[in-house]
Amino acid sequence: MDFTTKLNALVTEVETALDLLVPAHVGAEPGPARIHDAMRYSVLAGGKRLRPVLALAATALFRPAAASASEWSSALPAAVALECVHTYSLVHDDLPCMDNDDLRRGRPTAHKRFDEATALLSGDALLTHAFLLLATHYAADPRLATALVHELADAAGSARLVGGQMQDLLAEKKADPTAAELDFIHLNKTAAMLEASLVMGGLVGGASPEALANLRAAGRHLGLAFQIIDDVLDATADSTTLGKTAGKDAKSGKTTYVSLHGIDAARHMAAQQTDAALAAISALPGDTAFLLQLAQSMLQRVK
Repeated sequence: MDFTTKLNALVTEVETALDLLVPAHVGAEPGPARIHDAMRYSVLAGGKRLRPVLALAATALFRPAAASASEWSSALPAAVALECVHTYSLVHDDLPCMDNDDLRRGRPTAHKRFDEATALLSGDALLTHAFLLLATHYAADPRLATALVHELADAAGSARLVGGQMQDLLAEKKADPTAAELDFIHLNKTAAMLEASLVMGGLVGGASPEALANLRAAGRHLGLAFQIIDDVLDATADSTTLGKTAGKDAKSGKTTYVSLHGIDAARHMAAQQTDAALAAISALPGDTAFLLQLAQSMLQRVK
């Protein structure tokens, strides 16, 4: 199976699982139809599905039989949980009190499609639903369920995803940002969830502690590369290409890899981080060809 075919197959599996595992209001009885509509509006809006794809691909490294789509099912609840948390973070990031954006994944953001309160609550619900999925679908293996909940909670908590977002807001219009402060923001706001994606996939697949460490390192470097590339694209691409509002970083005075280092240096840094990710992936057991190509495809977004 070539890279594009496998990627499309994985994305299709994720989309099907999202539709099945994210609640929808059914029936005529009174119930939370609006909140479920808002949850599904955001989480089913498409996107790269990078985090769930990384989780499924990591599982496949340790379960060779997972070359067929039917064998990916063991990691699908974890993959959906990751996408729920990622989507919640986007919904909240887009709110007027945060980045105040009108466009996400090529269509109006949740607070524009519904209203600010509904968007806020839908993000809350997606975050909570992620942990319900892990507790429910891995209940037969308490050690695995605990490890998955711990990994996702750590990545999404106050010291990482939320803490990175807080520091990102504090860094807006800062007169003297440092490279260390910028790295802290994106090692946590961005890289934490990519680390978690690979590690959670490895946990489902039964990876060894050494392999989990390599997966974590790969996620860390991929996360930085991904963010640096996003910063470059925000400065160079248009809104249609991005599926979100272009040029917002500069307008809001955000500290980015481009504002701090310049476009050429940022592109070089993205290449360095990608090389480090490739080295960590190459150290993993099994057929790493797909993960290697996925990492390389992230760098190609610069061009």
